[in-house]
Order: sequence, then C-alpha cells, then structure tokens
Amino acid sequence: VVIDVETAGFNPITDAILEIAVITLTMNDNGWLNIEKKIHFHIKPFPGSLIKKEALPFNKIDPFNPLRGAVSEKQALKEIFSIIYKGIKKYGCSKGIIVAHNANFDHNFLMAAAERIKYEKNPFHPFATFDTAALSGLAVGQTVLSKACRAIGLSFDNNQAHSALYDTLQTAHLFCEIVNRWKKLGGWPIKKCKNV
Repeated sequence: VVIDVETAGFNPITDAILEIAVITLTMNDNGWLNIEKKIHFHIKPFPGSLIKKEALPFNKIDPFNPLRGAVSEKQALKEIFSIIYKGIKKYGCSKGIIVAHNANFDHNFLMAAAERIKYEKNPFHPFATFDTAALSGLAVGQTVLSKACRAIGLSFDNNQAHSALYDTLQTAHLFCEIVNRWKKLGGWPIKKCKNV
C-alpha cells in the first residue's frame, strides 16, 4: 500500500496530518506489479495539534482554508482502513505493508493517527515497510524522489510535488518500476500463493 502524508511538522505525536493519499497495488498472474486503487483526503488538524509555520510554505497547504473539503483523521482513516482490509481479505494477507518514500516518516504518522483515533485493528504491519528512498538508491543511485523518478525514466513535475496525491502516485510508479525491473532481471519465481 503506497502512502504519502503531508504534515504540519516532523513530530507524529504532536503535529497535524494535513493530507494523506493511499494507492493500493496488485500483481497480475504474470507477476507484474500495477496500481489498483487511489484514495486521497485533506485532513483537519486534530484538536490540540501543533502546526509548525515553517512546514506550510514547504507543502503550500493552508490548513484552515474552508475550500479544502477537509475531513477528520478518524473519517479518513476509517475509509482508508476499510479499503486495506478488503485488499487483505482479497489477497489472503495478514497485514498491509506501507510503501513510501522515506517510509519511516509516513509509517510513524499513520501509526500515531491510528492510536489517536483508538482504532483497535490497524490493518498495517507495526514495523515492516518498503522504503523507495533506499530501494531507488540501490536501483538507480538516487534517493530524492524527483531524481529517482527521472533516473528510472519517469517524469516528475516539481510544481506538483509535496501534494500527497502527486507524491503517492509518483512513489507508486517508482516502486512498480523497481519491482518490475527486478522481475525482468530474473527476480523471484512466480508462485501461485496467497501471500502478496
């Protein structure tokens, strides 16, 4: 599950999530990884959260703009988790694995938000992730998302960067390209199994 969060700081306990986007992936019968579903939310800062002023010029988000159509963390996560649970059931998995660029950051924010809303059955693995910064460093020698995308042959629009939806889409394309290139090199044998 590819994820990107845009936040109002670096502390997942105190700082608000302002946007979240999620893209599920699927592997076809021939072993090629592709994008499956997309979902995106603008998030209202949770009560008592901190909004670091230096974060806002970076992500260009005005958290108090009424035109954002923002929803609560709880509403967004319930919808996201519902989609993830359907995928877990469909593919016979036990947990969803977060794929993100600098995955520890996004994972920590998502886990803190799930705890805040007291979600009992978080569908995500508590610590396992796929980090496309590390994977692209290995695959193409670049760890910055824009540079890694360009190095692997994908376009990247810096004007759209730091939008959760755009960054998630680019990260999903990057991850699929890395996994599919590994398959072309011999990768792993394709087995008919329920673990994805």
